[in-house]
Amino acid sequence: MKVALINTSDAGGGAAEACMRLLKALQLQQVDVTMVVQDKRRTDAHVYSVEKTAIDKARSQINFFYERLPFIAFQERDKSVRFAFSTANAGTDISNEQVIKDADILHLHWTNSGFLSIKDIKKLFALNKPIVWTLHDMWAFTGGCHYSGSCNHFINQCGNCYFLSKPDDNDISYSGWLRKRDMYTAAKNISFVTCSNWLGEVAKQSSLLKNASIQAIPNPIDTDIFSPKNKVDVRAKWKIDPSAKIILFGAANINDRRKGITYLVEALHRLKNNYTQDSPVEMVIFGKNKHFDTTTLPFPVHQLNIISSPTDMAEIYSLADVYVSASIEDNLPNTIMEAMACGTPTVAFNTGGIPDLIDHQQNGYLAEFESAADLAAGIKQILTSANADEFSAAARDKVLREFNNEKVAGQYIRLYNTILNKGSV
Repeated sequence: MKVALINTSDAGGGAAEACMRLLKALQLQQVDVTMVVQDKRRTDAHVYSVEKTAIDKARSQINFFYERLPFIAFQERDKSVRFAFSTANAGTDISNEQVIKDADILHLHWTNSGFLSIKDIKKLFALNKPIVWTLHDMWAFTGGCHYSGSCNHFINQCGNCYFLSKPDDNDISYSGWLRKRDMYTAAKNISFVTCSNWLGEVAKQSSLLKNASIQAIPNPIDTDIFSPKNKVDVRAKWKIDPSAKIILFGAANINDRRKGITYLVEALHRLKNNYTQDSPVEMVIFGKNKHFDTTTLPFPVHQLNIISSPTDMAEIYSLADVYVSASIEDNLPNTIMEAMACGTPTVAFNTGGIPDLIDHQQNGYLAEFESAADLAAGIKQILTSANADEFSAAARDKVLREFNNEKVAGQYIRLYNTILNKGSV
């Protein structure tokens, strides 16, 4: 069985990281698997890039801008939604790549940013190979948005999209919905996977996928790399006060509107006004940060910017007393899983796929959605709990039981075998 995992890149963003982790998990189970990308950033020999020449790279850049510029110039409501909507009107035909021809199963992941257009995906469907499509957001069943927020138009048909400057019945979200409806007519043997139970339930409500085969399989994680480190040692290495209570926050881009930075700021100010413990509180923040002013936070801040090394990230999670996610839209966040694997309990909003990870007041705290007050209450509970070691152990144990490489790879292998047998009937 040869499997081709297909993702825009092998690094940068949650979907790329999740796809790389699945590649490793499947390899450990002796699956012949290759990851096919447009943008290769790592040296892994099992990652195949369709960009072979300078001309290919230039064409990819043109595709990216061709998709982005019309939306930015004429369609976007404002800058906050610039990358929240993908038209997939430009891309690269990879159906003739040898690695695609040789594969028994094509396993799609996140293919936007100019990699595969809807037309290109349809060409892959037309090969009549079994298809698995792991959804990392809602894009596959909407007219173009990655997360729909409060909009439920995807349940019937898209149109009048609030991401657009001039929404109407026949806007680009409606045309995108029509193109996807047409695309799925070419799919003869396709199974959809969602990384969280939440996304699976939402997908089943959609007009495009309501009759599709959908199951939830989480992302895997290497629990040897992401494991608890000696807190004293890693704090010394990263120059963090050994006596302080450390709140950790981070994301690939902390300015992303979905990451809820405004709720975090309010929650921390509430915490400051209600925290009476003797231990000082400090913050550690990681991730891309172009605009957020950390001086608006009420506690001293150590800003680490982008951390690319998994080993470094495991140390950073381990030095913290609590990890906080203020995300208002998320599927199955890698950062929460990573923190828990390192024995660091997490406080987050009760939304999206986050409840698949956090068991309220057992291994973390699920705050009322968009309530900064409850987010603050959760942070305080973890920081002041007399049962901190129990929270930590439970967080680690949850990941070991449910998200380990062997278990997740096994679920995918069973799916692969099922659809291969289905195709041979």
